[in-house]
Amino acid sequence: MIRASVDTQALRHNLARSRRAAPGAKVMAVVKANAYGHGLLPAAVALSEADGFAVARIDEGIALRNVGLRHPILLLEGVFDAAQLAEAGHRGFELVVHSAEQIELLRAYRSKTQFRVWLKLDTGMNRLGFRPQDFQAAWTALRSNPGVRGDICIMSHLASADATDSDKTTRQLAEFARLTQGRTFEASIANSAGVLAWPAAHRQWIRPGLLLYGVSPFADKRSSDLDLVPAMTLSTQVIAVRDIDAGETVGYGDTWTAKRPTTLAVIAAGYGDGYPRNVRSGTPVLINDKPFPLAGRVSMDMITVDVTDGPRPAVGDEVELWGKALPVEQVAENAGTIPYELLCGVSQRVRLDVI
Repeated sequence: MIRASVDTQALRHNLARSRRAAPGAKVMAVVKANAYGHGLLPAAVALSEADGFAVARIDEGIALRNVGLRHPILLLEGVFDAAQLAEAGHRGFELVVHSAEQIELLRAYRSKTQFRVWLKLDTGMNRLGFRPQDFQAAWTALRSNPGVRGDICIMSHLASADATDSDKTTRQLAEFARLTQGRTFEASIANSAGVLAWPAAHRQWIRPGLLLYGVSPFADKRSSDLDLVPAMTLSTQVIAVRDIDAGETVGYGDTWTAKRPTTLAVIAAGYGDGYPRNVRSGTPVLINDKPFPLAGRVSMDMITVDVTDGPRPAVGDEVELWGKALPVEQVAENAGTIPYELLCGVSQRVRLDVI
């Protein structure tokens, strides 16, 4: 009943949008986390005009290879033992190297296979990557490493690119330029917000993620402001309609009380499907393309919506929880979270329809 419809034409539109934003750069499409909930394989096939794919884990890369995608595939976290390194070599994956242990894995690797390597520099995210004081040693060690093929790429990750009024990105870019000065290399810095707001971060490769799925990376903008088309529509149906009296409560915890005689539509969706439990009452839900406010707490399998002020719906009527007509950014804001969490949180029991 509940389904996530993924529009492949929207994915292609958003890929083209990323190219228009950074016309001189190649696109490493980020499809980790099941393509942000959009289905790893159908999304990657739809995005096959990208120049490469970035994944978090080796099994995601293997799945892409198994459907015949021959693009460069970059393992964003690299590998962590000799068995993973051997598998990456067999599959032709490219590696992010962000630690001394990973350099040692490559040095100890006994094979004719060589890897294209992306050396990760920590310019202020303070998560993965070599600290500035360790960068020169890492660069030198990789340049003499027999497991490395060709020129080393250098990458970093922006911590606050979505905050366009912050100087953090400017400082990160300056640090990147300072540390890499005088070297010949291809670079990748820009995430989705960096692609759209920070041209100086574009370099040779961009790494769009969220924008490919038609969602704004900025808190003060919607997808339509950025010429992005939402690729996912999460929809379901009305399963009951009931009338209650003024003063009656709805749902667990008695958190919502009817202030008047009220008509409620019961909707087949809940936190068991990935609709956020902590979303506020009043959050819009579209029934037959008309917005109505959520009433009460989200349950595992159901939500209730106050439809008193509109045409009385019927069992089986269509409901949109987010999508082209109701931005996921708006739902996320009402839940006190970010769109990434909602998209990635769509559960396995939701039917995925690729159109």
